[in-house]
Amino acid sequence: MIRIYTEIEQGKEWIARYLGCPPLFAYVLGFTATGLIPGISAAGRTSEDRKFTAVADAEFLHYGAGHKPQYPLPPLTAGASPVLISRAVVEALHIPVYFFNAGLPYPANVPVIDLGGTAAKCLSYGNALEPATVEHLLEVGLLWGERLAAKVQAGYVVLGECVVGGTTTALAILLGLGIDAAGKVNSSHPVCNHTQKLAVVQAGLEKMRGEVGGVGRVGGENTSHNPHTPHTPHTSPSLIDPLQLVAAVGDPMQISTAAMAIALSRSCGVLLAGGTQMLAVYALMRAIAMAYALPWRSQQVVVGTTRWVAEDPTGSTVELAQLINCSGSPVPLLATQLSFSDSRYPQLQAYEQGFVKEGMGAGGAVIAAHLYQNWQQNQLLSAVETQIERILQIKSN
Repeated sequence: MIRIYTEIEQGKEWIARYLGCPPLFAYVLGFTATGLIPGISAAGRTSEDRKFTAVADAEFLHYGAGHKPQYPLPPLTAGASPVLISRAVVEALHIPVYFFNAGLPYPANVPVIDLGGTAAKCLSYGNALEPATVEHLLEVGLLWGERLAAKVQAGYVVLGECVVGGTTTALAILLGLGIDAAGKVNSSHPVCNHTQKLAVVQAGLEKMRGEVGGVGRVGGENTSHNPHTPHTPHTSPSLIDPLQLVAAVGDPMQISTAAMAIALSRSCGVLLAGGTQMLAVYALMRAIAMAYALPWRSQQVVVGTTRWVAEDPTGSTVELAQLINCSGSPVPLLATQLSFSDSRYPQLQAYEQGFVKEGMGAGGAVIAAHLYQNWQQNQLLSAVETQIERILQIKSN
C-alpha cells in the first residue's frame, strides 16, 4: 500500500522505525489571495468558494458528515473533497488531531490554535506577507513543534495543510531557492496549468528582485546554535534569506509547517502530508535550518502523498523530489497506492481521471492507516465510501 519513489533505503528505514506506532495529526490552515485568481485552482468551483475551502475542510474533518456545517464543503468541478479520505482514517482509528490557524480570512468553526499569522496577499505583488509576521510564525512554529513532539514521544506526527493556491506559492518558493521546478508541480486540475502558475510566480519574483537585489539558493553557516530564536543569516548579499523569500512570494502555512517540522525532527518522526506543497516546505525548512543554524534531523522526515500526485502525468513530482534531493539533505517521497478504480461512486472514480488528487493530508492519512493498523485497499475504500454514503443520505433527507 506504500511505494517509495525516492531515497529508497532511507524511506524503508523510516517506515520500519514507525511501523505500528500511533500517529498524531496536525493540520496547518492558511490562505493566499493567489488562490482567488480565476482558474488558478480547482479546490472550489469559484473564487468565492475558495475563500472557504480551508475552514470547510477543517470543519468536516473535525465533525464529520452528521454535523450541520457553518461552512459547507465547497462544490468542485468534479470529484469529492480529499478531506473525506482524511476523515475516514481519523474517525475509524481515533487519531488525535490538532488544527493550527497560520493565517485565515475567516475563523474556523473547530477548536483551533491561533499562531498569530495573517492571510497572504497574491504573490504576484512580491510582498505577500509582512516580514515581522514571517519571523513570528517561525518562532511560534518552532515552539509548537516542540510541544507536539512531547505528546508523541517516540512516534511521529503527520503534518497536513490546506491552502488553496498553495501549489503556486510552492512553485515560487522552489524557484526562489534555486530549484528548477517550472513545469514540475502539481495542481487540482486534471491537466496542470503550468503556464498560468509560472506567469504569476515570475511576476512576484521580479518584484522581489527589485527589493532585495537577487534570488538564489541560500548558503553559508551561522555561528549561533540557539534552537528557538532565528538570527541574522550568514549569506552572500546575492543570495536570498529564506524568510525574505516567504515574505515576498510565500504563504503562512509554509513557514509555520517548516518551523514545526524542524523542531519535531529533533525528537520524533515527521510525515509531511502532501505533494508539491510539502516538497516546497521541505526545501524551505532545509534552507532555514542552514541559514539560521537551527539543529534538525533530516533522516526523521519524509514526504507522503497519493499515487494520483506521485504519478500525475501532467506534473513531475518524482523528478521534482530528485531535484530537491540533489541540492542538499535528501528526503524520501512516499505515496499510498490507494485506488478508487473499483468504487461504485463517480465522485471517487474522478480521482482516477486526474481530478482532485490530494489535500488535507489525505495521502499521509492513508499511509498512517497502513503503518498503524495495516489497513489495505478494501478497508480504505470501504471507509471512504462510507463517508460518501453519509453525505448523500443527509442530502436526500
